[in-house]
Amino acid sequence: MSHYRTCNTIEINNFLNKEVTLCGWVHRRRDHGGVIFIDLRDRSGYCQVVFRSEISSEEHGRADLLRNEFVVMIKGKVILRTEENINPNMINGELEVEALSLELLSKSETPVFSLDEKEEIEVHEEIRLKYRYLDMRRQRLKTNLIFRHRYMQQIRALLNNENFLEIETPILNKTTPEGARDFIVPSRLNKNMCYALPQSPQIFKQILQIGGLERYYQIVKCFRDEDLRADRQPEFTQIDLEMSFMTQNEIMSLAENVIMNACKNIFSNKFTFPESAVPRMTYKEAIENYGSDKPDLRFDMKIKNPENACMQSEFQVFKKIKENGGIIRAVCVPEGDKLSRKDIDDATEYVKTFGAKGLAWMRMTESGLESNIVKFFSDACQKDIISVMQALPGNIIFFVADKAGIVYPSLGNLRLLLAKKLGMTKEKELKFLWVYDFPLFEYDEKEKRYNSVHHPFTMPLIEDVHEFDKDVLKIRSQAYDFVLNGSELGGGSVRISTPEVQKKVFSVLGIDELTAENKFGFLLTALKYGTPPHGGIAFGLDRILMIMLEQQSIRDVIAFPKTQRGICLMSGSPSDVSEDQLHELNFKFNDSAD
Repeated sequence: MSHYRTCNTIEINNFLNKEVTLCGWVHRRRDHGGVIFIDLRDRSGYCQVVFRSEISSEEHGRADLLRNEFVVMIKGKVILRTEENINPNMINGELEVEALSLELLSKSETPVFSLDEKEEIEVHEEIRLKYRYLDMRRQRLKTNLIFRHRYMQQIRALLNNENFLEIETPILNKTTPEGARDFIVPSRLNKNMCYALPQSPQIFKQILQIGGLERYYQIVKCFRDEDLRADRQPEFTQIDLEMSFMTQNEIMSLAENVIMNACKNIFSNKFTFPESAVPRMTYKEAIENYGSDKPDLRFDMKIKNPENACMQSEFQVFKKIKENGGIIRAVCVPEGDKLSRKDIDDATEYVKTFGAKGLAWMRMTESGLESNIVKFFSDACQKDIISVMQALPGNIIFFVADKAGIVYPSLGNLRLLLAKKLGMTKEKELKFLWVYDFPLFEYDEKEKRYNSVHHPFTMPLIEDVHEFDKDVLKIRSQAYDFVLNGSELGGGSVRISTPEVQKKVFSVLGIDELTAENKFGFLLTALKYGTPPHGGIAFGLDRILMIMLEQQSIRDVIAFPKTQRGICLMSGSPSDVSEDQLHELNFKFNDSAD
């Protein structure tokens, strides 16, 4: 195979009238009597091969036996196609290979679904996942995986240029509380003990900074046992960064440049990227204006505060909620006159899933506001509402009144629902955003305890440290998320670098000294030996690629993904384990129904 070429590398200047060897799969076969045409496919693309009976009746006869997905090696001469047979949709559409010899390398059964995407036959995802090796031969998945490779190479090149070191961290580690459930691996050599697969390399990358390696990165597999959806997988890939002697702003700027430049270098033909720096918004601003810590900025429709006008009205529902410590907020929907009464009823049921008890509304017409509650609002109140909401004829205003923890998620999600329904987002539009100043803690009403908003190693803002002795929910963290079009692409923080602050955080979380020593002892010990200020960020590689490649599911940018039930349909994992293996591990399943 010394003259072996890929299909798309054959071009006029270097190969015309020369002999080449091609290897690949038969994509299509067309029999025109004494002439058989084969569209040969390899990873690079396609090339037309022609078998003529007058040149070699023996090879023509062999070609007659070929079928789709047979693997062949063909030797032939590169010639020009006749003018009427030129294919402008192929890179080498002016050429074809006149076959001189054919070797059948492997036969194929008839594929369970067509690999010719020109036929536009929709294949059910479960079938594609079960026969993933066939799906990979189709252009869409193959292209996605090639782009994945190119994007990772760009990330590595950019980080290497910034003097980062690529360092691997352990996959088998001890279980630590990081937000989701761990995947547990029993240890044969250490009876009744288990490893945990890492949810992230968090502690180890901090140890690397304490070890003086200053700039670390890794494109790393992470594992979380959590409920799955279109943009989640039980095993996923992070672009993981950590660096010393840098402020929060410096970390954000460096990370932004790396991710944005990699996206521009690979996807500039698909999207127009903003020229200016990515805007930044505090967590408080994001929640109050958009009802989300990852707002979609492709449309406006901000949440606004009409409380003053509402409290001057006779509408007792709003007034009672406000008097009991609740809030009243609203969104004004452009082109709201396109929404039917059924749409409004559906929206009302939708916000109830976020805890809202209902949804009040007013339509803005040329003559003013209209709805079944307008009668409770004086002309002056209505005028104030119109002014605050900046309502125009054709708009509709939706109100939610309740506790802040219900109002903002309700309106934030309603905002997204209506924007999608009304087609408010433009294709190919990219709106990047940094969200920062997250709360350090949140309170779990059900469990009656505090949790970390990010993780327990996040550094509080220095100016808020005094709140440890007053109101810990007022403490902001040096944490930040990178957002694109309403999806979180990555998140990180400046880390705690002193044992004293780390102990304060553990105390709020209810982690006593014995538990802390048991779970994080090696980190707490390391913090005593000269720890540099450090911080980092982790980006979800799969999620970035899903958005950049305009895919609906994260599974379409991963070679071997799992279903939403965490099953690999191709290999059949997870699978049964033999009794001998379980006995070796001193491990047994609980057979109860629960």
